[in-house]
Amino acid sequence: MITSIPVFVGLTLILFGGCAFMTGQALAATWRPWVQAVPYALLLGAGDRFLQFALFQGELLSLPGFVLDGGVLTLVALLSYRFTRARRMAEQYPWLYERNGPFGWRELGKE
Repeated sequence: MITSIPVFVGLTLILFGGCAFMTGQALAATWRPWVQAVPYALLLGAGDRFLQFALFQGELLSLPGFVLDGGVLTLVALLSYRFTRARRMAEQYPWLYERNGPFGWRELGKE
């Protein structure tokens, strides 16, 4: 499934996780729908599988490995999308919305 824990942490979480985080931020900053983060994250997962294969002799065509890598990267991309969207809504429309936690916003005057 995965080559080793250090390879998973270094390659998937740190390197490709950072790419997925920036992907989610870019999609939210350009007001794109959240659904677009899923195929981009899955493409990052395919690139992650390839680098695990090419650099660390991992299995290239491993469905459980791709599901794990793609799932983690999709989660990172969607969380960063929501975080950035909430921040942008509160900053761009301060007369309408205020932050309600790291991933949400609410209308001013409503509880």
